[in-house]
Amino acid sequence: LLKQGLLNLLPVSQSIPANEIIMSKYLKKIAVMALVSLAIQFSATAQFVIRVRPVAPVMKVRPACPSPRHVWTNGNWVWRGGQYVWVDGFWATPQPGRRWVDGHWKNSRRGWVWVPGHWKR
Repeated sequence: LLKQGLLNLLPVSQSIPANEIIMSKYLKKIAVMALVSLAIQFSATAQFVIRVRPVAPVMKVRPACPSPRHVWTNGNWVWRGGQYVWVDGFWATPQPGRRWVDGHWKNSRRGWVWVPGHWKR
């Protein structure tokens, strides 16, 4: 009924086939999802360059492993409030075929950049 009502609003010479209206809605949804996906990827890969890298993190006692399936992911530096702050490590269950790569500082021409820890195949 909605499709018929929408089509009846246009003059006969300008009517749009229902399948084009439906396709147009799907294309708009796909475009929005693609833009959101790109925004998330950009924010996840954004790097902040600093001239002097932070001192080594404070070493803390690692809590007991919850199960044999868990692996320890060392802490990471995270950009918050205009500076890098240390976030403690945690136990995680890896996906099959993946291993944890620790984060590290990388020296670039502009300064130091933190490469976050991540799961790798």
